[in-house]
Amino acid sequence: MNPATAAVRDQVSAEEWQLRQDLAACYRLVALSGWDDLVFTHISVRVPGPEHHFLINPYGLMFEEITASSLVKVDSECRKVIDSPHPVNPAGFVIHSAVHAARPDVQCVLHTHTMAGVAVSAQRDGVLPISQQATFVLASVGYHDYEGVAFRPDEGPRLQADLGRNTFLVLRNHGLLTVGRSVGNAFLSMHTFESACRIQVMAQSGGAPLTAVDPQIIAGTREAMRVQTGGLGGDFVWPALLRRLDRLGHNFRD
Repeated sequence: MNPATAAVRDQVSAEEWQLRQDLAACYRLVALSGWDDLVFTHISVRVPGPEHHFLINPYGLMFEEITASSLVKVDSECRKVIDSPHPVNPAGFVIHSAVHAARPDVQCVLHTHTMAGVAVSAQRDGVLPISQQATFVLASVGYHDYEGVAFRPDEGPRLQADLGRNTFLVLRNHGLLTVGRSVGNAFLSMHTFESACRIQVMAQSGGAPLTAVDPQIIAGTREAMRVQTGGLGGDFVWPALLRRLDRLGHNFRD
């Protein structure tokens, strides 16, 4: 273990260190999936405890560079809790802090600016019921209108209301957001969200009429997901995703 890693690990609990590894892995997987936007967008994790502390990316590092020890621990105002040589982006935390404040059931918030996600977010009808992936999204999705670059705290209450108790949020003209009770859940939800958007854009590009899924099927997708993953959701696939990173030689655990 290198000195920088040891210095951070000695200051945090075993539970937080595990969360740091999972969050660093999530950043690597987002980059590996091609969902990153250079150093922009964020993934945040709530640290257990009454202090309302969070982990977020060191601003300026590519997602493929992020490690467990380089993640920055901040409070609800995005002020550093543990000294770090890395800067943070308070403006980027506005969306995340609003979600975490309204959803104590949520551990991870994942936000992207992918081409397909932004394309669908700009469409008046949003996510269309034209794929199996879309059915999972449509069972728990909200929409938030674009208000410019999200750095004003007063946008928070409107964003909270638009998210509600949903798992998926379309940020109009901006991108996609998912929440999860774990990092694995937020990642699997984003994988489904992004797939639904890519399929939609590809299907529309064909120019042929599209076939919609029966609304009754959409109503049953929550139970279908529970059965498919043995009730574990994203935690079912998360260990396999970590093994993939290990095979590729990613040092996210440092």
